Amino acid sequence: MTTHITNIRMHAAFLAVAGALSLQACGGATAAPTTETGSTPTQFVNAETQIDAGRYLVKIGGCNDCHTPGYVEKLMMTGEAMPESDWLKGADIGFSGPWGVSYPSNLRLSFQNMDEAQFIEMARKGQGRPPMPWPSLQAMSDQDLSAIYAYVHSLGAAGDPAPAALSPGAAPDRPHIAFVPQAPAAQAAK
Repeated sequence: MTTHITNIRMHAAFLAVAGALSLQACGGATAAPTTETGSTPTQFVNAETQIDAGRYLVKIGGCNDCHTPGYVEKLMMTGEAMPESDWLKGADIGFSGPWGVSYPSNLRLSFQNMDEAQFIEMARKGQGRPPMPWPSLQAMSDQDLSAIYAYVHSLGAAGDPAPAALSPGAAPDRPHIAFVPQAPAAQAAK
């Protein structure tokens, strides 16, 4: 039990920092940045295959930090990477804030139910709840988004759907990380 609580606390601390950084990036961008010619960015990742490029983007994009249960804890506790077969199955630890409570979706199931064009459209709109860093996806080229789609789709369906998001004011029935600014103790006592 103590190890489980310690793992949740470590995961919460890491995700709180990552979430705070991603919330900074959520400052209202609604479209992919454009180049001087007015088009979306060109592909920046070169890999042997589109799936390899997608795997790389998933890794550096931090997708596993939220969407792979236990990923951060395993890496921090053992220094070992989570097996790729366990990646992106969603999580039941939520993120609560003014938007309600959101849960990292099971990308492996989600990607089986949409085609590449639908994924790119979703990434461009970026209308999901925090702390998903939509501006990061919006800044990617269509080629890079296609590579992410190809990679995640290649993993195949696995796992269970994530819990449904909760509206503001609804009480979660499972662990969650609160994204609510806290005043320092000295200010709170005044």
